Amino acid sequence: MATGWAPDGAVQDQIDDTITDAVARARARMPKGESEPFCVECGEDIPEARRRALPGVRLCIECQSALDRKPVTIGFNRRGSKDSQLK
Repeated sequence: MATGWAPDGAVQDQIDDTITDAVARARARMPKGESEPFCVECGEDIPEARRRALPGVRLCIECQSALDRKPVTIGFNRRGSKDSQLK
């Protein structure tokens, strides 16, 4: 693959950095701390099993599912990858 002035492996380095950033963003969004007994959106009980499985959970399954369906904007592309600009 022709990469111009880029060193060998630059494309793979870019892919690896993009994946590392995505994993870091996902980990930062994970709940932490003590779970809420009631959903902060609708007020429904959050089952004990869910609170044990996800420490720091604040939403019931229905509200979390609705939140997960919303589109997410990642931000700007600091690497200038042509593939990521096409998304």
